Amino acid sequence: MADPATVRTDARRHHDPRVRGFASDNYAGTHPEILAALALANGGHQVAYGEDDYTGHLQRVMHSHFGPTAEAFPVFNGTGANVVSLQAMTDRWGAVICAESAHINVDEGGAPERVGGLKLLTVPTEDGKLTPELIDRQAYGWDDEHRAMPQVVSITQNTELGTVYTPDEIRAICDHAHGHGMAVHLDGARIANASASLDVPMRTFTNTVGVDVLSFGGTKNGAIFGEAVVVLNPDAVRAMKHLRKLSMQLASKMRFVSVQLEALLAGDLWLRNARHANAMAQRLAEGVRGIDGVEILYPVQANAVFARLPHAVTERLQKRFRFYFWDEQAGDVRWMCAFDTTEEDVDAFLLALKEEMAAA
Repeated sequence: MADPATVRTDARRHHDPRVRGFASDNYAGTHPEILAALALANGGHQVAYGEDDYTGHLQRVMHSHFGPTAEAFPVFNGTGANVVSLQAMTDRWGAVICAESAHINVDEGGAPERVGGLKLLTVPTEDGKLTPELIDRQAYGWDDEHRAMPQVVSITQNTELGTVYTPDEIRAICDHAHGHGMAVHLDGARIANASASLDVPMRTFTNTVGVDVLSFGGTKNGAIFGEAVVVLNPDAVRAMKHLRKLSMQLASKMRFVSVQLEALLAGDLWLRNARHANAMAQRLAEGVRGIDGVEILYPVQANAVFARLPHAVTERLQKRFRFYFWDEQAGDVRWMCAFDTTEEDVDAFLLALKEEMAAA
């Protein structure tokens, strides 16, 4: 096989790698250690569809984080992980209770309902976090054939509003849900950021407190692509491997998904990346608090800052840095930090924000 360093390529760079924004941690590239791991996994033949050595080793790595009963099913993306998880946890007549702001409700194109064939029962929250009391707004009617049956509670850690559940809060949710005969799913697209924020192992707020199934996120933490459904309680799911295939989430060359997750989790790369992204969000928040006329909306507990500022300022600032409105009518915006956000990036953004606010 040819040396990769000597292989001819006609590919060209089509972007300026110096350009950074605060739109999404999905905008970031791939961590060099993950690129190196992909190169190690390349070459030769490995059995397809998850029977490869890398996917086998990933199971042992997952055991080190989530216990010996954990089983990982690598998938392509976060929506796929959520849809496969929830399909495996519900019957055809089943429903999932979630926060109104949950990613499965507002950012997945209706996939849980259209592809997963289940009903979402949403609850408004102040900070993106469910509580047993909020769950009870939808936890009823199990014998009513006119209503979709609540079978799962789905929470997000950290939430879509950048807030973080404590382990005790998740334990209370799990105990309450299980008491009603419901299972608990955790959307962990940014689970590493939550773990870094709480300064505890991921198991402390997942299997230890009663979470049944986890959607583990790698993409927002430095991977190219690749998430995993992690089954923590085998009794909570049915036909997982069949549903993964049915949902078009079974990778033929799965070693290239698994080795990325291994590179994150076998050492401390996942935690280093998350801690850095969180620290940059804190730096950004501290700078924003010193600017008159800009209001931070939610506690900054992970790698997101939500703020409210004049609409005209946002539109001018967006011409200098990429970021999104969260609620355009209210003037709310979201600023995300990633593993590769630098202090210089944050300081340049703060300077631009001050300039635009002064102009206003």
